[in-house]
Amino acid sequence: MIEIRVDELLEERGRTFYWLAKETGISHSTLWRLKKGKSVGINFATLERICQMLSCQPGDVLKLASEKKTVPRRATMK
Repeated sequence: MIEIRVDELLEERGRTFYWLAKETGISHSTLWRLKKGKSVGINFATLERICQMLSCQPGDVLKLASEKKTVPRRATMK
């Protein structure tokens, strides 16, 4: 699963979703869907505008998250 880290980036920079929406022209509802993981995708133009306003790279916005954690196996005795 890919997570969108817009919320964390805004917090680090002391900015709000309202500010990002105003500066990029991206609707507040689109940003909210990205934040909540309700979006099924992000187009490159949107990603580019977010990166330009937050002075970051696409890899800073997107994060690959593991879907499930694996439990290490116990060693077996013979």
